[in-house]
Amino acid sequence: MSPTPADRPLGVALIGYSFMGRAHSQAWRTVGAAFDVPETTRTVIVGRDEDAVAEASHRLGWNEHATDWREVITREDIDIVDICVPGFLHAEIAIAALEAGKHVLCEKPLANDTAEAEAMVAAAESARARGQVAALGFTYRRVPALALAQQMVEAGRLGDIRQAKASYLQDWLVDEEAGMSWRLRKETAGSGALGDIGSHAIDQIQHLTGRRATAVRGRLSTLVPRRPGPEGMEDVTVDDAAWATLELEGGALASVEVSRMAAGAKNRLGIELFGSRGALRFDLESPNELWFLDATRPVAEQGFTRILVTEPEHPYLEAWWPQGHVLGWENAFSNQARDLLLAIRDGADAGAAGFSPDFADGLALQRVLDAIITSDAADGATVTL
Repeated sequence: MSPTPADRPLGVALIGYSFMGRAHSQAWRTVGAAFDVPETTRTVIVGRDEDAVAEASHRLGWNEHATDWREVITREDIDIVDICVPGFLHAEIAIAALEAGKHVLCEKPLANDTAEAEAMVAAAESARARGQVAALGFTYRRVPALALAQQMVEAGRLGDIRQAKASYLQDWLVDEEAGMSWRLRKETAGSGALGDIGSHAIDQIQHLTGRRATAVRGRLSTLVPRRPGPEGMEDVTVDDAAWATLELEGGALASVEVSRMAAGAKNRLGIELFGSRGALRFDLESPNELWFLDATRPVAEQGFTRILVTEPEHPYLEAWWPQGHVLGWENAFSNQARDLLLAIRDGADAGAAGFSPDFADGLALQRVLDAIITSDAADGATVTL
């Protein structure tokens, strides 16, 4: 069967129905109304709990539900498998779906360690030769303000990038009585704040600058080592916060700070880029704003200019609302679904028409995460990539 059937809508199977599954469901519900893309149908949503996934199927608008993802990925009416489960399950599901001939969208980070990521890349490379797309869901690349930032950097508006800073701060673990979850166990999450939100920060640095890390130094901290679980107090086996310095290709330096213990920070992804001709800054808690400083202007006239990224000329905005009618967090997921569907339509082997980031990008990022963990274990020593 062709991975892009011409005689029917593309059937989507969503694996996972919790927080991220809800966000992806919203995207599949709206993408066809917002963009001119191949038609899809929300065929089936999959979860382990029969009652819970049945309720999610009804609430989120899926045609049916199932509890066995292995059976679902073999179905002829499924063309896209969207993976929204914890990281320790990514590799098995993604590899099996690719081998079954499906296009795959996998939430970030790609895997829990480099070995899993390498196996996923090998499967994606084989699938690519068959015309399949293996896409990685770093959704913030589809925030219009950040997409505009990338365009401005690529156009040379900042000149030579000299340094960058990214911080991703949240506060949902400030309360020491907040209970255990899969995100706080190494066997299911791989790492804590580093992999969960640090992966976003590092991806943005590498994506916006167009330069990958060549060396890292990092430190991790578990600020609350034990939390209440179903059977009493349990050890937290991942980090609550992480810090790193990255050396980038071409000699630029970047700093990264991430925490899930930063009181008052709800979802604060902050990015600053500094170049020879200008600077940019962005805060996800004000997602429609991009601040730009043009350092080529006379010093007496310099200052950061607020760009409200809601114009039809801005990335993705042609599909949404009139100028000044701001977008929210969920719109980035619709934009991501749009790019995936266009990549499927245009062919996975069409060079620049493919989806970015792909699994190879996820592997490169996983190596950075693992290097930071290695650096921490060596008291912050430099680890070369």
